[in-house]
Amino acid sequence: MAWVGKSRARAKINLTLHILGRREDGYHDLESLVSFATFGDELTLVEGPRLALSLSGPHSAALSADADNHILKAAYALATRVKPLRVGKFHLVKSLPLASGMGGGSADAAAALRLLAKLNRLSLDDKRVREAAQETGADVLVCLESGSRIMRGIGDALDKPL
Repeated sequence: MAWVGKSRARAKINLTLHILGRREDGYHDLESLVSFATFGDELTLVEGPRLALSLSGPHSAALSADADNHILKAAYALATRVKPLRVGKFHLVKSLPLASGMGGGSADAAAALRLLAKLNRLSLDDKRVREAAQETGADVLVCLESGSRIMRGIGDALDKPL
């Protein structure tokens, strides 16, 4: 097993948020100026034969390490697009409180995609990585690069970084 690396899942902060309407699919169209804090969760990946997740940290007790976790959802979404996908065991140190509005789960999923992209020599601009981000959740795409920008739609339309 080889160490792949560590990625900070930085907290997302909506500096502005305008809800423009509800869509037929249940999502809301929005426009938001987002930025990212220097603090957040920490995710590591060690390459291995199968996908796994372990948890620790002050806010880990409320999480599960099963297929409902955003980290594993993102990995499975990428695995359907990249064959074969090299994977391994993730370990999440959960510091951000759950349901706090800071996009912790989305940031964790984006960190997983960054680590898997590194392991598989994929660019974050790779269409398959971006599609996996969008499939996992509305905020995951903006969390991939974790830079200040305006996002629109359901989070799928991103302006250039500010």
